[in-house]
Amino acid sequence: MQLGLFSLMTLRDHPDGAVGVMRDTKKMVQTAEELDFDIAWFAEHHFANYSSSPSPLMMCSYAAGWTNKIKLGPGVIVLPLYNPLRVAQEIAVADTQTEGRLVVGMGTGYQQYEFDRYGTAIEDKVDVFLEYWDVIEKALVDGEVEYRGRFFSVPKTSFAVSTQQKPLPPIFVTTSHPKLLDRFKKWNATPFIAASTLGSPVLYKMGDGLNKAWESIGENPLKKPLAIMQYVNITDSRSEALAVGERARYVGRMAHHLRQAELPIDDKGYIRDEPYDGEYTLDQYADNMVVGDPHMVAEKMIADIKRLNPTNYTCNFSFGCMPIEKAHNSIMRFKKEVVPLIEKELGPIGSSGHEASQQRKAS
Repeated sequence: MQLGLFSLMTLRDHPDGAVGVMRDTKKMVQTAEELDFDIAWFAEHHFANYSSSPSPLMMCSYAAGWTNKIKLGPGVIVLPLYNPLRVAQEIAVADTQTEGRLVVGMGTGYQQYEFDRYGTAIEDKVDVFLEYWDVIEKALVDGEVEYRGRFFSVPKTSFAVSTQQKPLPPIFVTTSHPKLLDRFKKWNATPFIAASTLGSPVLYKMGDGLNKAWESIGENPLKKPLAIMQYVNITDSRSEALAVGERARYVGRMAHHLRQAELPIDDKGYIRDEPYDGEYTLDQYADNMVVGDPHMVAEKMIADIKRLNPTNYTCNFSFGCMPIEKAHNSIMRFKKEVVPLIEKELGPIGSSGHEASQQRKAS
């Protein structure tokens, strides 16, 4: 099982604004590399302080200059919002700049606010994604593409730059849609599921849905790779856990509002911290995420690994514009105090998950 670090890069109350968030992200990624994490992921979101990373491939190229061994991945490219010819070239360049350390995460997207502003109908996102991937695949694998589709057409076009990894870098897809799973079987792409701040109960439902989607196309989910992402933080008291829960609630509120056509914006251009019907309490956020003392965090992660049997477990330590001291302390304690507890129960992290003897439930 690989370990990943996820950077959402939310702007909220950082005293140095976007510059400070960028600096903190660099520190966390470099620390993850020092601690032998396998992949650093960078989010993609637009037009709001939910994330200050509108171009995750740009972040991968940026990080290539100050990392040496950790793999770097867009988490994820929201493909329907792109011109596929441009993204094909940028994938090739990013893999070149990282000297073959790129992993490619892609998704259909889900935020109505973003789709409206890019002029893409969100109800067409799956079909748009499939057409765009046809173009990208031909461009990167064959070095040439000619295509006529419903959403995109291009005359015969050659590509001078190709990826360093042949035929393609590893592919991750944030989907449980049967059409997409079937399309990416040939690449053994890894589905990547994340419940964000909603934590394990929702993540497990997503895992069950993914299993059913695999079964619907005649595939055994127990034989398929899986990446998961959880919000993780080490705390020493209930008050600290609730403070972390408040950071998560802010992220959850923003994510909820971005699913709508309009946003409640304050005078700084930030999404207002407005509640919505049915949102979690702070106690629920703290309890459902991977938050608590080292023993509790280890117990929650062990439960996730036994339940979902992932090939990749990605952690977001710095959500809601978490102060860097708190986020950095959590990743350090995670490696020093939590990982040994997990390994005592399950054996070496690298041998846990999909390749281990325990099997993911296909309930």
